Amino acid sequence: MRIIVDAMSGDNAPLEILRGVFSADSEYNANFILVGDREIIERTARDEGYDISRFSIVHTDTVISMEDDPICVVRAKKDSSMSTALRLLAEGEGDVAVSAGNTGALFTGASLIVRKIRGVQRAAIGSILPFSPPVMLLDSGANLVVTEENLMQFAIMGSTYMRNYYNVENPRVGLLNNGTEDCKGTELRVSAYKVLSGCDKINFVGNVEGNQVQFDVCDVLVTDGFCGNIFLKCVEGMGKMVMGELKNLFKASPVSMMSAVMVKSKLRDIKRRYDPTEYGGAPILGISKPVIKAHGSSNAKAFKSAIRQAIACVDTGITYDIAKDAEYFRAVRQAENQSKE
Repeated sequence: MRIIVDAMSGDNAPLEILRGVFSADSEYNANFILVGDREIIERTARDEGYDISRFSIVHTDTVISMEDDPICVVRAKKDSSMSTALRLLAEGEGDVAVSAGNTGALFTGASLIVRKIRGVQRAAIGSILPFSPPVMLLDSGANLVVTEENLMQFAIMGSTYMRNYYNVENPRVGLLNNGTEDCKGTELRVSAYKVLSGCDKINFVGNVEGNQVQFDVCDVLVTDGFCGNIFLKCVEGMGKMVMGELKNLFKASPVSMMSAVMVKSKLRDIKRRYDPTEYGGAPILGISKPVIKAHGSSNAKAFKSAIRQAIACVDTGITYDIAKDAEYFRAVRQAENQSKE
């Protein structure tokens, strides 16, 4: 398997990116193509004592920053490390691409350079919420405005991901809303409820409120990217806050510190569950070849996790199964067009 890595994008690039790649290289059977400034990559590897000779390096001078306009990926900075990585993927030089760079630029580049699967109206960023069992949230930041059909496609793609990646036989799909009744929410959500209810490709369980998601009510949660991103950040923030409060609690006195020793393994499990570095990144579903968005602040552990997810996306054939689902998308659209004639 050939993994294309944008080595220059992200808050901690290229150091933590390279550390993640070398950690993954020692564990997984994969070949890595590093895209970025050759001199900086080689110097960083040399300073860390890494032998980089077995990796391919594709040189680029330009990097897309977190502040850049997303469209620069195909215009002003079309020769950047991110753009080049996506172009290599589109040209068949690798099997999957991983980047910790600008989310908007990566999403735009994946859609315009690698291209969406035929029949998919909008690709979506799918983030795994660290609940037990895990829940896939999509869209989690790319599409601020969506339609009922977009949400239906998100639901089908998310269900395919959960079946392939987590072996969930019949994933339950929920619609994020401010009430469980079918009449609640905005006009979009009321009409989306009807569309999702009538879709025979998913197991729709209805509206789900934000305070229910963590209690095993659904496996896939669909919403627009604006609400999805806010919800995702709230979950991440609450996880950090709770772990911080627990840490302070157990450090409060000698007795509480003794108690911490007794539940150490359980605390470690909780910390691991809410640790974003365990999940690493989010797949951009609906793209013709796998593209993984790693956290912008990824450290080596997080980027290694993103690579692990990239390998799984290729091995499980998620993209091919979504392409099969796209036949359903086209059939729905064709039926709608015929009904209007």
